[in-house]
Amino acid sequence: MTTEPWLIDELLKIRGLEVDFDGFKAVDGVDVDVKVGEVHFLIGPNGAGKTTVIDCITGMTKPTGGSVLFDETELRGKKENEIVKLGVGRTFQTASVFEALTVEDNLDLAASFRMSTLKLLRRRRGTSETVTKALESTGLEDVRAKPAGTLSHGQKQWLEIGMLLCQDPKLLLLDEPVAGMSPEERTRTGELIRLVAESCTVLCVEHDMDFLRRFADRVTVMDEGKVIKANATVAEVQADERIQEIYIGKGRGIEEVSA
Repeated sequence: MTTEPWLIDELLKIRGLEVDFDGFKAVDGVDVDVKVGEVHFLIGPNGAGKTTVIDCITGMTKPTGGSVLFDETELRGKKENEIVKLGVGRTFQTASVFEALTVEDNLDLAASFRMSTLKLLRRRRGTSETVTKALESTGLEDVRAKPAGTLSHGQKQWLEIGMLLCQDPKLLLLDEPVAGMSPEERTRTGELIRLVAESCTVLCVEHDMDFLRRFADRVTVMDEGKVIKANATVAEVQADERIQEIYIGKGRGIEEVSA
């Protein structure tokens, strides 16, 4: 667990966030604080509003109320591409990679996102430092020449994270990053997230409670569109009987759940 004293400044401040879908309040007055450099988990049962919160951060969904302040900049009203340029990256449950391109080409294409027009017009030779670092971080050096479509599910997720790292984000949003992975892939993904957190803040939507216990710094719990416990430690979440009843179900302790 990260306990460094520099984890003091909040990179993301969500206040009173509301989202209405045709009269249904999907998000109801949500407050979330994410500190610089931490791995923050957003958990809750299906339909709790977790992904909708992520959609609001990225501009995919327009809030009907509240504020989303990222690095002192209000994100409400901004377009998705503007938010990306501010330094917000996001993965999805199904990895978004170019399957016909090689792993290295996928990373190289992502790295070009922040290049100037002049640099893009120049013919690049060899592998850039940015791509090399992403290959090393994700552990994909051995498959760099393979088409992305031939990768395993876990490798595609790591590639997508690597592509985002090539864009030098300040905040990385992960939507159920270990869904469908083997235990070994989950461990590797957690280790990658901890590595990423050395230079980038991470907000992770996840259901795997064993994964949360091993890799979360702080946790915010949602249910029915509301926050029922904010900015808690894993121990505090595990000890909260209300969370066990709402999120897990009566008679089952949170420590018993691994998926």
